[in-house]
Amino acid sequence: MYKLLALDLDGTVLTDNHTIHPNVKASIQEISKKYHVVIVTGRHHTAAYPYYLELGLSTPIICCNGTYIYDYFTNEVLTHNAINRQQALTFIDLAKEHQLKLVMYTTNAMVYSHDDPITYMHTLKEWSQQYPLPQRPQIHQIDDFKALANKEDYIWKFVIEGPPSSIERFKNHPWVNTYFNGEQSWSNRVDFAAKGNSKGNLLSHYVEHIGYQARHVLAVGDNHNDISMLQYAGCGVAMLNADHTVKNNAQYICKTDNNHGGLTQLLHEKFKG
Repeated sequence: MYKLLALDLDGTVLTDNHTIHPNVKASIQEISKKYHVVIVTGRHHTAAYPYYLELGLSTPIICCNGTYIYDYFTNEVLTHNAINRQQALTFIDLAKEHQLKLVMYTTNAMVYSHDDPITYMHTLKEWSQQYPLPQRPQIHQIDDFKALANKEDYIWKFVIEGPPSSIERFKNHPWVNTYFNGEQSWSNRVDFAAKGNSKGNLLSHYVEHIGYQARHVLAVGDNHNDISMLQYAGCGVAMLNADHTVKNNAQYICKTDNNHGGLTQLLHEKFKG
């Protein structure tokens, strides 16, 4: 019945230590020989690339919560709904006004501030150093977001971090609501992409483009940004480690979590033969 497997990375394919459980890796590799496997992630394509290589996939990847599709083999963006440059510049000003820390996802890198850095970006940068240069995720500190935004071909998304009260005020700002989708990615962080972007929306276009329908799709995720694709898929699966909101939007719940090869049994059950 299922012909396409759509997989989130963090909290789903990846353990909390940002590794892939050996059994999960083997299962995905086996399924990809017979079925279409596509990664659908909130990550930038450079930050997903090491895992894509580890899994040995050949399909394009859906990145930044449904902002764009990237083809690693041709190094090109196949389709996108990037943030308009003027809107990106206004967003940067508003974030500063609200005293929020910022990460900006540009054409080929993730950037954060020298002056007011986000701690988790230091951790992410340290993680990236384990990979050789050709596959190393591009993570840089910069001095001026607006100067870089004016030079870039694409601004994929922003991540803001700050006190919950400041984030709430920012999320409810009328201009922000008009031009951006905000999705919680951590207790004090929200991802913002261009209005209309979601994992489910871009996955649906991709599925239609390759000649399949929603009923052919099994999608697995663990976080709020996965809900749209769980609702879209013929079978939406929430990981055991997902919260109740995510689970309530899934048809099936994985029997174990992301740290214990939770996907392996599920994939064997759903993709028999």
